Amino acid sequence: MRIVFAGTPEFAVPALRTCAARGEVVAVYTQPDRPAGRGRQLQMSPVKQAALDMGLPVHQPLNFKNEDDLAVLRGHEADLMVVVAYGLILPQSVLDAPRLGCWNVHASLLPRWRGAAPIQRAIEAGDAVTGVCLMQMEKGLDTGPVLLQLKTPIGAKDTGGSLHDRLSQLGAEVLRDGLTLARAGMTLQAEAQPAEGVTYARKIEKSEAKLDWSLPAKNLADRIRAFNPWPVAETGMQGERLRVYQAEVLTVDSGKPPGTVLAAGKAGIDIACGQGALRLLAVQRDGGRVQSAAEYLNARPLPF
Repeated sequence: MRIVFAGTPEFAVPALRTCAARGEVVAVYTQPDRPAGRGRQLQMSPVKQAALDMGLPVHQPLNFKNEDDLAVLRGHEADLMVVVAYGLILPQSVLDAPRLGCWNVHASLLPRWRGAAPIQRAIEAGDAVTGVCLMQMEKGLDTGPVLLQLKTPIGAKDTGGSLHDRLSQLGAEVLRDGLTLARAGMTLQAEAQPAEGVTYARKIEKSEAKLDWSLPAKNLADRIRAFNPWPVAETGMQGERLRVYQAEVLTVDSGKPPGTVLAAGKAGIDIACGQGALRLLAVQRDGGRVQSAAEYLNARPLPF
């Protein structure tokens, strides 16, 4: 099976390796190199680095509006194009180019959490379960019929980072299953997404990181987990920004205004919320390392 792979971030690398193991990857498409880091040096995507390490040809068009880029894609005479977090909306001309069309690995149980940030939004919303879908792509945003899916529970200690890594591997597994069936000549049953239950996972913005203490403690705890490792939830404390990496919910009714520090000690820093309270467990000052709240208080004690 001749496969064209399109992907960009680390999430897509296991899927690329699965394609190489289950077929002939004739080309890899990824986003152009972009400036990154303090030096703003051009940096290749994780998928590009993996593809070059595997000796695979790499293409990095800005889009497919140029007819020459489309001609190159068609010239690969691919049986299938596999798309995993590529970062481009593909036009119908691209979707129609491979013999079997385009498959997409999406990190949610569609139609819940279509869009850019399904992993973080699932945790933030307090979902108990999520998963990955292998979808036949069509022009709409994550609207295509689902071919296969795998589920996984969202644990109480899962973060955006831990769930990202697990779903990345699960995505490679569901893709492996689909490719195995397709190579055996079997037709995968495409199941249309139901109209009910559609939600959109809008892109995460840095402005969302600031904690709003008027919200219930459970909501804030979920957001802290969702935004770890990026953009990382934050609050103001003793005149400086304090990033919050880990917290737990306290079912207490202090009667104090939201944002009031209720206690600070070895157990953590307890803060009143709109409902209940939140105990900060792992924090980071600007320029410092991630540390326990107790370690933070050793250097910056609060009057308790």
